[in-house]
Amino acid sequence: MDETAHGKSLLGEFLSRRRAQLKPADVGLPDYGDRRRVPGLRREELAQLAGVSVAYYIRLEQGLSLNASPQVLDALATALRLDDAERRHLHTLSGDARQSRRRLPAERVTAAVRQLMDAFGDSPVVVLGRRSDILAWNRTGHALFAGHLAPDSPDQVATRPNTARMVFLDAHTRDLYVDWPRKARDVVGKLRQAVGKYPDDPHLASLVGELTMRSPQFATLWAQHRVRAWGMNEYRMRHPTVGELDVLQHSLPVPRGEGIRLMVTTAAPGSAAQAALRLLTQTLQPAADMSAPAWPAATGTPAQVVPSVHP
Repeated sequence: MDETAHGKSLLGEFLSRRRAQLKPADVGLPDYGDRRRVPGLRREELAQLAGVSVAYYIRLEQGLSLNASPQVLDALATALRLDDAERRHLHTLSGDARQSRRRLPAERVTAAVRQLMDAFGDSPVVVLGRRSDILAWNRTGHALFAGHLAPDSPDQVATRPNTARMVFLDAHTRDLYVDWPRKARDVVGKLRQAVGKYPDDPHLASLVGELTMRSPQFATLWAQHRVRAWGMNEYRMRHPTVGELDVLQHSLPVPRGEGIRLMVTTAAPGSAAQAALRLLTQTLQPAADMSAPAWPAATGTPAQVVPSVHP
């Protein structure tokens, strides 16, 4: 990914876009109404708020200076009203962060990661890579998120499912989330964070390009330069077999995993959602027979519930 494409660095593009999203009234400045020829704050206004010279700020925004100090970046983050995740993203885009980058190894699921997956028992677990590719899942994770896909699809490196692609381009996944727009914003924000951290990843650039071309909703959200931190998110899901359930999706970094994360889904103890997750586990086929999808592939109607038979 070329950081200086079109004459502007990722840092400059982020500053420019977020500046345009702030109104003078948001920062206590007078609004001149129709006489204002640009959206949002002017460059000189943001420079004044951050306590830097206008000339220096212009160089930052034009990509002519990439070595802003941490103090300047913090001042700009405060002036732009960035949250903690966006502030860290701004620092990541700085010159010092880029100089420390190195070639990253190929993503793989180690025996230690599989042991960690097993430790969560029947809780749905999905292993995500740096680009949000699905590297692995357990049986319940597959059934909850992608029962319409082949269980072994994460093993096919060239065609692995990708959560961002699924959220925007896959009808099954779109229907899974009652508040799909919020899920879409979260996915884009995390992908934006990944681009800042791995700007030279051609596969990541290709993914962003594909989604921009194929999804108007993605293109609109991507242009906003919003950033979301990995952590814990609450969603209401609408599963075709067990119905609606309120869940928490926990994102856990894998030690020495170079950006690999475990996404573990839980529900409140004693809740209807916890009962629905247990029912989902009970409806799975025996582990020896994972050849057929857990969801209907075409109609989107719930699959017939056939309880597993255990010796």
